[in-house]
Amino acid sequence: MKLITEVSLPKYPFKLDHQTPTLMMGSCFTENIGRQLERYLFPVCINPFGVTYNPLSVKKELEALIHKETYIADELKQYNNLWFSFDHYTGFSSPDREEALENINRSFRSAKELLKRAGTLVLTWGTAWVYRYNESGEVVCNCHKIPAKEFTRTKLTTREIIAAYETILPELLEFNPKLKIIHTISPVRHWKDGAHGNQLSKASLLLAGEALQKQFPNLFIYFPSYEIVMDELRDYRFYAEDMIHTSKQATTYIWGKFRQVLIAESSLDMISDLEPLLKMLEHRPISSSNESQKKLEIKLLDKMNLIKTKYPDLNMANLPNYYNPEL
Repeated sequence: MKLITEVSLPKYPFKLDHQTPTLMMGSCFTENIGRQLERYLFPVCINPFGVTYNPLSVKKELEALIHKETYIADELKQYNNLWFSFDHYTGFSSPDREEALENINRSFRSAKELLKRAGTLVLTWGTAWVYRYNESGEVVCNCHKIPAKEFTRTKLTTREIIAAYETILPELLEFNPKLKIIHTISPVRHWKDGAHGNQLSKASLLLAGEALQKQFPNLFIYFPSYEIVMDELRDYRFYAEDMIHTSKQATTYIWGKFRQVLIAESSLDMISDLEPLLKMLEHRPISSSNESQKKLEIKLLDKMNLIKTKYPDLNMANLPNYYNPEL
């Protein structure tokens, strides 16, 4: 008996592996899949500007990575005693102007260097609704709690999104000729837009993405995360308590689909070998005795040495270190 309407997944002309870096930008759904890749030690950079929901802000961030060398102090603004950038989310803000600038540029420089070497860029669009700062007319990534009257809220048309990416995609290819782009639409509903407004927004994103895929068939390729949630996981048990964001179970399910079609065979082997080690590192020992701690440490070292021997080029510096013998 068939209990779900399963979304068919295409065969992709390329796959992610542990040898080629991946840059991921966009909505919080990008973070969900990105953390899975990060957990399995893929060379990945996740949202170097912070979570970004609309395609125009993502495009502006990509332009910065291609054309800018650094952010300068004059580009920062101040509100409520915090210095911030309209290109970045609130996590980069600081009461100290130099600290905010350093936080921004540390992340920016790392992402710019990675984009030059990246094999894959994953872009996730969340909404077609944008906020324009009235003083400059620019679309902002984050309003930084500035009063709503300072902004004008509008919905991007499909044509506006297409036009924006018709310019940036060739620039990306010139910046990094080997780059491939995986495009996704976030399944997270923007409920403040209303049920109908959210659907119109997602439709604009989907139509723009389809047009760009036809125009750039070897560069811009779609992964149906939105459709998987809407059609395969159409049950509120796959949502978080707010009934809007997807649950951990849903993220795990989508990661399984992503892994099935977009992860190289060699990296799938690494994932299988890493899993027992990761589970040990992510759990505290049941017993607190020194003897049990020593046994666990020996097992951990043995597993780590086996991984290092089998995969000498694998960067294990970012392994989780939740286990603490003193706890």
